[in-house]
Amino acid sequence: MARLFSLAAISFILLAFQAVAGSSLPVTRSIGAPVGFGAACAKYKWLCGRMATQQLNDAAGMALLQKVNRAVNGRIIPAEDRPSSGSKDVWSLPVAGRGDCEDYALQKMKDLIEAGFPSNRLALSVVIGPHDQNHVVLIARTDGGDFVLDNLSSAVKPWRITGYTFLATQDFRSRTGWRVTLAGPRAGEFS
Repeated sequence: MARLFSLAAISFILLAFQAVAGSSLPVTRSIGAPVGFGAACAKYKWLCGRMATQQLNDAAGMALLQKVNRAVNGRIIPAEDRPSSGSKDVWSLPVAGRGDCEDYALQKMKDLIEAGFPSNRLALSVVIGPHDQNHVVLIARTDGGDFVLDNLSSAVKPWRITGYTFLATQDFRSRTGWRVTLAGPRAGEFS
């Protein structure tokens, strides 16, 4: 009987994880892009354009997402924009191996696109992160749902279990545009 219960419990947990993992971030109306995004879009054609890609099944796609997330997190040293650029919020690839959250996310997007991950399945997202600060993560859309690549975690996670409140996300279809997201634990505080 104990074995039957444990198999049933495991099955329930797997089904619950699939239900969580199988969801896409909800989006509504258009919104202006975050400060710094426009300049990055002009500088990096891969950020806002569509790139030729290969089709990846979810298993290969998830393996690539995990590999890139760990590799980028491991090779970049966290640093704020201000000391190196003199500006408060510059969206760029990491400079001299240093960067802040959006720099990590941009590097991950670039590396994934170069590895063949479909560019129209990647989007940046502004969230409320730890300590109630704005934070930028990369969203990867798979057939299994939307997953978050984050410089604060070595694991690629379904968006629902990150604990983040998602505010706005780059439009997957119109890559220069942004959409209101409002999802997560504190979404009701914003309207």
